Formats: sequence, C-alpha cells, structure tokens
Amino acid sequence: MWPDVWPAFQVFQAMYTQWRTGMGGVTGLDYNILPWLMKVHGISDEASALHDIRVMEASALRVIHKNG
Repeated sequence: MWPDVWPAFQVFQAMYTQWRTGMGGVTGLDYNILPWLMKVHGISDEASALHDIRVMEASALRVIHKNG
C-alpha cells in the first residue's frame, strides 16, 4: 500500500458496514457517512481521498459481482 493512499484506505476499510444493497445485490457505498469518517481519520484533501475510495469501491464491486 502506498503511503499517500493509506488514509483513504483506512476510511474505505471503516466503511465496511456501509454498503447499499438492492434487488440486484450490492450497488455501492453509502456516502452519507464519508464526511464524518474523513474528519475522524484526519483527511485534509477530501477530493483526493474520495477519488481513491471510489477506485477501491469500483474494484470491490467487480469482485463482488464477478461470480454473481
């Protein structure tokens, strides 16, 4: 893990209970909690962290839906 991505990864990891689901299964993260988690984790560049989290989210969704 690259050091510049570590803070965003910690937020992503903290979001593990915040997946939205529907009839088709998991659809993505519930972003409503992100501002609070970014504050708790001391994220100063929220735009970059959000970008990194979205990359992780997209990758996780590909894995989740791979066998579906």
